[in-house]
Amino acid sequence: MNDTAAYVLKRSGQAILVVFLVTVLSFMSLKLSPGDCFTDLLQNPSTPKEVVDQLRERMALDRPVLEQYLRWLGNALRGNLGDRCQGFVPVSQVIFERAGNTLLMSLVSFVFTWSVALPLGIYSAVHMGRRGDRLVQTLSYGLQGFPSFVLAILFLLLAQTTGWFPIGGMTSIDHDELLWLGQVLDVGYHMILPTLTLTVLGFAGLQRLMRGNLLDVLRENYIKTARAKGLPEGRVIYVHALRNAINPLVTLLGFEFASLLSGAFITEYFFNWPGLGRLLLQASQEKDVNLVMAGLTLGTVMLVIGNLLADILLKLVDPRIKLDATEF
Repeated sequence: MNDTAAYVLKRSGQAILVVFLVTVLSFMSLKLSPGDCFTDLLQNPSTPKEVVDQLRERMALDRPVLEQYLRWLGNALRGNLGDRCQGFVPVSQVIFERAGNTLLMSLVSFVFTWSVALPLGIYSAVHMGRRGDRLVQTLSYGLQGFPSFVLAILFLLLAQTTGWFPIGGMTSIDHDELLWLGQVLDVGYHMILPTLTLTVLGFAGLQRLMRGNLLDVLRENYIKTARAKGLPEGRVIYVHALRNAINPLVTLLGFEFASLLSGAFITEYFFNWPGLGRLLLQASQEKDVNLVMAGLTLGTVMLVIGNLLADILLKLVDPRIKLDATEF
């Protein structure tokens, strides 16, 4: 077994332990809050207590907390995430549908953000101090400190004033009557403002990071040596310098992957996008343990996978890096 395979195997074992501990802490924390998802029903005098007791028995909420957790864990390991308290709909059906909506918006934004930020960061580093660099840096500084909810409100005002964009939602009223191409274009049309919000907010910091890394590398002695040997400037920058400047961004890529499901909550809220963030907020307010646990577990799994992918990608980009399976 080579070093990379041994490292992946060890990290996978650590990931299982991390996910297990997160589920234990999350479940116990949820159970510390008073009441459950059926408590509000008792506030209605017309609801018989016997009915609430039957509902709690059906969801195993009348069992001891440890037994409830072991029951949930056993079902989760078999792929059964339980049912929602509202309507007893399978949690897996609801959460993967909403997660798909969030991933769609986040992935499109991710592609646009990196496609814009990296070239601008390289341009600013190569043309440091010139008018173009100053313009990009002024824009980045301004956008980096801009609150996300303010930007979302401004885009909503733009949509309401001009009528060029839909105000919210993911589809139009006649979406189901459209052909498949029309449905795709309809979703893409509704995605413009949410995606633009995430792209504008994410571009600033990434651009500055790319610029700073490349500037540090361009000051290294081996870059000066490459230029002294008469190598073309394009080869010096895009082959020798950029290859080393990109390493910290590869690590960042793992965290970006982990935040695909959780980084769009505010945008989902303001643009009424039917994503996972709004669903989990509602589930927390309703004390729907099965739904909240599914969301937290999914987010934890993506976090550990993202970190592992970042390490592997860093190894592929820079073969000099050694993945030590003996490290914790």
